Amino acid sequence: MDLEIKEAQVERTAERCRERDIILPTYAQMKDPSLIPAQIHEELKGIGLWDVHPRNLFRISWKNDPVTGGFHGVNYIEIPTQLTGIKTRIFALVGKYFPTGAHKVGATYGTLAPRVVTGTFDPTSQKAVWPSTGNYCRGGAYVASLLACDSVAILPEEMSQERFTWLRSIGSEVFATPGCESNVKEIYDKCWELSAERGDNVVILNQFDEFGNPLWHYEVTASAIDEVLRAELGEGDRYFGFVSATGSAGTIGAGERLKELYPGSKIIASEALQCPTLLRNGFGGHRIEGIGDKHVPWVHNTKNTDMIVAVDDNAPMALIRLFNEPEGRAYLAEKGVPTEFIEQIDALGISGISNVLTAIKAAKWWELDGSDALFTICTDSMEMYQSRLEEARAAHGPYTREQAAIDFAMHMQGQNTANMKELDHYDRLAVHNLKYFTWVEQQQKAVGELNAQWYDKSYWTDKWKMAPLYDELIEAFNARTGLLERYK
Repeated sequence: MDLEIKEAQVERTAERCRERDIILPTYAQMKDPSLIPAQIHEELKGIGLWDVHPRNLFRISWKNDPVTGGFHGVNYIEIPTQLTGIKTRIFALVGKYFPTGAHKVGATYGTLAPRVVTGTFDPTSQKAVWPSTGNYCRGGAYVASLLACDSVAILPEEMSQERFTWLRSIGSEVFATPGCESNVKEIYDKCWELSAERGDNVVILNQFDEFGNPLWHYEVTASAIDEVLRAELGEGDRYFGFVSATGSAGTIGAGERLKELYPGSKIIASEALQCPTLLRNGFGGHRIEGIGDKHVPWVHNTKNTDMIVAVDDNAPMALIRLFNEPEGRAYLAEKGVPTEFIEQIDALGISGISNVLTAIKAAKWWELDGSDALFTICTDSMEMYQSRLEEARAAHGPYTREQAAIDFAMHMQGQNTANMKELDHYDRLAVHNLKYFTWVEQQQKAVGELNAQWYDKSYWTDKWKMAPLYDELIEAFNARTGLLERYK
C-alpha cells in the first residue's frame, strides 16, 4: 500500500474524526490493551460490546472481558480429550467476544485504517465496499460505522439470515449475489460492476487480496496464541502447528508469525470436502459458512503451507445439533465431557467446529501424543447460526439421544486420515499456480507479482513488516486530531 500522505484529505478526515470523537487504536494496543489510556478503559465499561460507538474500536482485541466491559487475558478454550478422543491438546481462540461476535472486525480494521490515516480513503464522499462470504462484510460495515464511513456489503444470497438482518440494521447497503459459500467469483463480478457504475465513489476492500487482512492476524492473533502457549505448555511439551480454514487466507496468516516464533511448527489449511479446491483442484457448494473457496486467495502464502485437510460438511452440520440441543449436551455429559466446557460449547460456530475436526485429523495423521499441542480458531459462535438449527429441526425433527450417540461416534470421534495431503515443495507450487486463473486472468493482477510471491524471498517478509509503520501513522493521525490530549 502507498504510504504517501495526502495532506489535504488527511486533514479533512481528521476534522471528521474531531466532530465524531474518533480515536484510532494501534496494533500495539490491540495486542496489549494495557497500553490503552486508563480513561478509555473506564469509558468502555459503560459501552455495550456491540454498540455503534467509536470507543469500541479499542475492543478489536482477543482480550475483551464480556463481564466487566474491560479487558483480561486472551479469550480461548481447550477442547477436552473426552470430546476429541485423542490425547493431543487442542486450543482455540474464541471470537465471539469481539464486537459483532466475530474476529473479522480485526481484518477489516487492518484494511481500512491505513487508508484513513494516509488519505487514500475519504469517509465524507466514498463508500467502503466489503466483498465477503459472511463475517467480513459484517465486520467491515461495523468498523466503517465507527470510523464514520458508509458501507456496501456483498455476500452470497444463501448465507444465514442473521447476517442480512444485522447488516441492514446497521445501515449498510447490501447486495446478495447468486449462490452459496463457494460462489466467490460472483462476489468479484459485483465489485467490478459497482466500480464501473460508481467510479471513485466506492473503494473495494477485498479481503482476498488485501494484505491488511493477514497482517492483522500475523500481528495480533499470533501474539494472542503465543501468550496462551507460554502459559499452557510445560517442560517437554511441543507446539506442533496452527490449524485454519483457508477462507480469505487472513486468519492463516497468524501461522506465518508462529513459524517464526516456533521454528519447525506446521501450518495446516482446511477446506470443505464438498469443494476441495486445494486438495483436488475441485469445485462445488458446501455449508461451512465463512470459508469461501473455489480459488486461492492472493494473500495466501502457499509456500508456507504444510498440509491440506478437507472436512465433510455433514460433520459440522451434525455437530451443531450435538453441541447445542439439550439431548446432545446431556449425551456429552454422559461421555464425561466436563460441564464447564459444555456450558461454553456454543463458542464454536460452524467453521470453528470444522477447524477442531481438522486439528483432530492432523493429530491422527502425525500420530501426535499428549505432549503435543495444536492451535486453531473459533472465528464466531452459534449466535450467528440459530436459523440453521431451526432449519435442521424442521427438516429432521427433534434431536434424540440416539442421534446424539451416532453423531458423537461418527462425526466427532470417528474422524480419520482420509482426504488429507501433506505437501512437498512442488505440491505447494501447484497450489500457488492456481492463483493465475483467478487473479491474472480474471482480476487483472500482474503475472510478475504472482511470480514474485513464489521466487522473491523478501516479498512476504516485507508485507509482515508493515504494522510498526502503520502504528506510526496512526499515532500521527491521532496527534493531528488532538483528541488524545484530554487523556494525558
